[in-house]
Amino acid sequence: MGQVTATAERTIDAPADTVRTLVADYAETRPKILTDAYRDYAVTEGGTGAGTVATWKLQATSKRVRDVAATVTEPKPGTIVETDANSSMVTTWTVTEAGDKSTVRIETTWQGAGGIGGFFEKTFAPGGLKRIYDGVLDNLEKVATA
Repeated sequence: MGQVTATAERTIDAPADTVRTLVADYAETRPKILTDAYRDYAVTEGGTGAGTVATWKLQATSKRVRDVAATVTEPKPGTIVETDANSSMVTTWTVTEAGDKSTVRIETTWQGAGGIGGFFEKTFAPGGLKRIYDGVLDNLEKVATA
């Protein structure tokens, strides 16, 4: 079993403070930026930043659906961490200033399967998740620059 990591990054033409606020808004903004890969999204506690608990189904492939129950922490300003109670998956959203713009990075890590299944997971899952995150970042950019 090895660690698997998937990342996506985008520079958005909006101030970092604006984008940080949008990323931390699980009640209003998050449903607007999620793609069709996310189903049954719900906020069960909180709704903004640390202390939020949200659930969803992530359709990673046609056969692979992951039930996520994420608890949100903010270890430092501009960093949102979603820790899944149902698996080893941890997703970190980092928003940093890039002049008058902002750079948003989404990074997800988890402990992959062992054996041949783990090989395929480590080989193909990061690219699939990156494609999903690219869609989320497209939507975040549209909301942030509207």
